[in-house]
Amino acid sequence: MEKTAELQKTKWAIDPMHSEIEFKIKHLMISNVTGTFKKFNGTVTKKSDDFENADIQLSMDANSISTNQEMRDKHLKTAEFFDTEKYPQINFKSTSFKKVKDNNYALIGNLTIKDKTKSIEIKANFGGVAKDAQGNLKAGFEVTGTINRKDFGLISNSLTDTGGMVLGEEIKLAANIQISQEKES
Repeated sequence: MEKTAELQKTKWAIDPMHSEIEFKIKHLMISNVTGTFKKFNGTVTKKSDDFENADIQLSMDANSISTNQEMRDKHLKTAEFFDTEKYPQINFKSTSFKKVKDNNYALIGNLTIKDKTKSIEIKANFGGVAKDAQGNLKAGFEVTGTINRKDFGLISNSLTDTGGMVLGEEIKLAANIQISQEKES
């Protein structure tokens, strides 16, 4: 009977106090600029006794983008990049979450930035499950991957005085996500 209970669907929510979503992009092709999204939420619906085949949804507030430079952040919110006035949310919905080996998973899903939706594949490393001081069941994942900014209409065409690129095309993604199991009502 206990095995049946383990196989029941459980819903988990991202704990924003213990999670972070970052990105890095080359600037002048010599160094990285790092940014974060400060506001986001998401759910994981687990279908089995582990997280394989879980349904994952994530929504980020595009206006919460922060690179620690107010002028750059304002530029990133314009139509040249995220166009946050017209497209305030960045969304991800999984289509597959498969265990590759040990605690490593392949996460495939549809990422929507602005009006562009593309299937992406990223890596997820499962950190484990533990109870916090209040008895809440938590799970942790480290997620990494890359996307091409031009695939999503993030197309600033700025060039340096010598004709070189100001920004690289590849955006590195990194997220440390802690989720909390929702209590049954």
